[in-house]
Amino acid sequence: MRHKEQLGFLTVACNSHNVDYLELAYLQALNVKHTQKNNKFAVVVDQQTNKKIADKHKKVFDYIIQSPEHTYGVFGTEAFLFDITPFKETIKLESDLLFTRSIDHWINAFRLRDIVLSTGCKNYRQENSPVRKYRKVFDDNSFPDVYNGLMYFRFTKTAKDFFDRVKLIFANWEPIRDSLKNCREDVPSTDLVFALATRLIGEELCTLPSADFVNFVHMKPAINNFNSELTFREVFVTEFDQGMIRINNINQYHPLHYYDKTFVNHDLIDYYER
Repeated sequence: MRHKEQLGFLTVACNSHNVDYLELAYLQALNVKHTQKNNKFAVVVDQQTNKKIADKHKKVFDYIIQSPEHTYGVFGTEAFLFDITPFKETIKLESDLLFTRSIDHWINAFRLRDIVLSTGCKNYRQENSPVRKYRKVFDDNSFPDVYNGLMYFRFTKTAKDFFDRVKLIFANWEPIRDSLKNCREDVPSTDLVFALATRLIGEELCTLPSADFVNFVHMKPAINNFNSELTFREVFVTEFDQGMIRINNINQYHPLHYYDKTFVNHDLIDYYER
């Protein structure tokens, strides 16, 4: 795709049988418009999700992009983001992430690299999380602790090489999986694929350890020490106050990867629509 803008946000929203990712992306776009100065927003949808696009979406999404056809599985669209982004500089988000304040000041840090994958994550107390329950395959294979939930890339050869390797990993996943220690993922997670691509390209080219603020609060249960059979709304006192999200009276200043899709409700959407 020919680039239309210098900088913008991009997410993938392909609905599943039980999650309306388009609605999550809609809330995220509203949130980005409200919190960020540089707030152009693109959404990538598959053919079925594209049929759900309504007028309210068209008013908020600056770009609606059809996912290319591929055989890489449910997460495979992410392999093509370099090819289809309308931005020269792209901040890629998972659709279940919200901001409570601007990250415009992160841009200068991002520009120190052609690719910046967020590293590690925080718990709701704003502490760097030591929990490794969800990262055993990373540790067993000494992979970098990267997350694609919030990442930056720009139109450069290094970024192209990175995404070319992502495609190769998706295309050859079965033998790659079998070569890894204790990996049982028949369908690879994007985090794992991107970690392997980071290893191949060079961690020093894809991460920014000196900017340890480039990460997010991850509300997975073990990271926040609660029972996985419960939602965090059932465990914690959660408040939404004029754009600020508080969990157990702690302001969430870092981007909030709420993970639990039931977090999205009419009140949140109504606030940003207004």
